[in-house]
Amino acid sequence: MAPFAHPSVLVLGGGGLLGEAWMSAVLAGLADATGFDARECDAWVGTSAGSIVAAALSAGVDPRTRLGELPEPPPLPARAAGGPLRQALGLGLAAGGAAAGPLVALGLRASEPGGALVRRAALARVPAGRRSLEALGRELERAGARWDGRLAVAAVEVESGRRVMFGTPGAPEAPVGTAVQASCAIPGVFRPVTVAGRRYVDGGVWSPTNLDRAPARRGTRVLCLSPTGSLRARRGPLGGLGLVSRSLAAVESLALERRGARVQVVAPDASSLAAIGPNLMDAGPRANVIAAGVAQGHALARGAAEAA
Repeated sequence: MAPFAHPSVLVLGGGGLLGEAWMSAVLAGLADATGFDARECDAWVGTSAGSIVAAALSAGVDPRTRLGELPEPPPLPARAAGGPLRQALGLGLAAGGAAAGPLVALGLRASEPGGALVRRAALARVPAGRRSLEALGRELERAGARWDGRLAVAAVEVESGRRVMFGTPGAPEAPVGTAVQASCAIPGVFRPVTVAGRRYVDGGVWSPTNLDRAPARRGTRVLCLSPTGSLRARRGPLGGLGLVSRSLAAVESLALERRGARVQVVAPDASSLAAIGPNLMDAGPRANVIAAGVAQGHALARGAAEAA
């Protein structure tokens, strides 16, 4: 692999508490090794946990200074997290992959009406979650997260099943903290977030990364950090989604590459994957995940790691 080239667009995917820690740590490692400052990117696209990291960057937070201290949703035990989190990601992976694959030549947009119908039907069968994410939103607002034209946050509207990118033209107006709450609202676990009379849930219900919505044109360098991209079947309740996550990221990457962008998708390497373990919502291994993520960032800078 060629030496790390600083991207102008950063896409940050879903992946729970530990996915958030891993993404922040990789960015910290890259900053240490290359001087890359993720706060200076032209655009950030955040989904679920990635929306927290992206919002923190919009607030001017240096990932190196607050590793393990960024605002986060409350942790969940494996029994509470596995089924709903798998369900949320599975909706986006299975439905999104099936709908998008044949239509990549059209830039994926033509697949969205069908994908929305699938998600609306699936979400109608999921009981509303009860846990609140209001504290997360308040923390981000206090940290200074703001819309400055660079931040986009993915969520899914419950009533229609459609994807909404808060912060982009035509999206409902909401504070950054509210948009992030919506993007992190795992169906069946956290309460949907209401904006202008409509309810919104986790952006991972559409796609683990929503990479195809990155603003890119010829020559744009896009770096996508995908915490679910290297999950394997033997790694507990989420493992079977890894292959489909990688496949969907490849489809979405191709849509950007057709615009002339250069895309690099990075998932946890073997050490990071081992540190993360089977429950992405368990805060216990966070220190080990951070150490592995920083090391992976250094490895990327040396050109010695493989993009997954």
